[in-house]
Amino acid sequence: MERGNVTTPFGRRAMTLGMLARQITAGDMPPKQSVDKWKLFRTVCEAKSEIGVSDRSLAVLNALLSFYPGAELSSESGLVVFPSNAQLSLRTHGMAGTTLRRHLACLVDAGLIVRRDSPNGKRYARKSRNGAIGEAFGFDLSPLLARTEEFRAAAAKLAAEKQHLRLIRERLSLCRRDITKLLDLSRESSPDADCQAFEFEFEQLMAGLPRKAPARSLEALLEKLGNLRDKLTNRLEILLKSQKTATNDHQNGRHKQNTDPDSNLESEPGLGKGEGVCLEDDWRSVEKAALTTDPGGDQGRHKEPPRSLGSSLPPAAPNGMPRRQIPFPTVLQACPQIADYGPSGRVANWKDLMTAAIVVRTMLDVSADAYADACSVLGYENAATVMACILERADRINSPGGYLRDLTRRARQQMFSLAPMIGALSQPRKATASMTS
Repeated sequence: MERGNVTTPFGRRAMTLGMLARQITAGDMPPKQSVDKWKLFRTVCEAKSEIGVSDRSLAVLNALLSFYPGAELSSESGLVVFPSNAQLSLRTHGMAGTTLRRHLACLVDAGLIVRRDSPNGKRYARKSRNGAIGEAFGFDLSPLLARTEEFRAAAAKLAAEKQHLRLIRERLSLCRRDITKLLDLSRESSPDADCQAFEFEFEQLMAGLPRKAPARSLEALLEKLGNLRDKLTNRLEILLKSQKTATNDHQNGRHKQNTDPDSNLESEPGLGKGEGVCLEDDWRSVEKAALTTDPGGDQGRHKEPPRSLGSSLPPAAPNGMPRRQIPFPTVLQACPQIADYGPSGRVANWKDLMTAAIVVRTMLDVSADAYADACSVLGYENAATVMACILERADRINSPGGYLRDLTRRARQQMFSLAPMIGALSQPRKATASMTS
């Protein structure tokens, strides 16, 4: 557009420097430039927040573009459309006249269109003798064509910002989930530990999060939450290492074995032939039978004085924890189901048995406190053996957690022994094996 073709508004509307600048910009478009008008309109819609127009104003722009003949805006043809307000109202789905004029003014102020007012302010076009449009008065769409690259850059920038914000929100959600699960794990693994400081810090950070926070605020919050997650991870890692160290120290204890070749006992007392026929209902009668002499034996034999049930427990190890009462092969023979819950589906040593016992504890809804109490009273290996026995008779035990607490209480009073339990589970299997042989 030549500088001499700058037009001024009709009527009382005054000419401004902004109008002049927009008309000059519209005239500086490259020659022979063309672009698909609907693709350009979608680009403008994507960049509307950068341009500063509303969706209602874009609806009016869509109606103006529909009056332009052809699918492409081209600088070689005229870019002025001249619809009446009545036609514009119809194509904007019945928009009121005052609303229509307000949004047309918004499009002009945003630099998307330019007014080409006639001498009397009407919109019309003069045609030549061959029917071609010579000069038209109305709305000039050349600013859209001249600012095409600007609109594309703004749309790309907004799309990148939305993608960046989406990624930050995803990372924030993952971090919140991690912290919540780590706090639960910390409370479950170490009930005595003080987690209130971490919980308070997490609640304070999340309380200051607005519903529509900018990217900078979310990035700062994500960094703080990441530091909190690292603290929780380090704390749990230290706890895990301490538990592994305690387990290794316990497993490195000296193992004592009966080397008498003529002995019929495995290595621990309480596994005689007359012991144990059940697990839950009549274990008291089993232990009582184990402490009395055989009624069918020699009556003239001197009877030993009765001993307490706690005497069947081996003496405490030097580190204060009870030693293993039952040999490992005997445990597996009496409780074969525990092998399904070990690492890789098998139990090869005491460490695998203790790992499987933790899985079974979770499956049977036995609380961590009850199992930890059993470990402190019975020892890690003996507590794992008890869990294996409970698993074998899980269909007969209504409350595995309560049953474990009762056994722990009796063991603390020196009134419980593992031998009758293992014997009760071993006898049916031995009978089955003898019948099949």
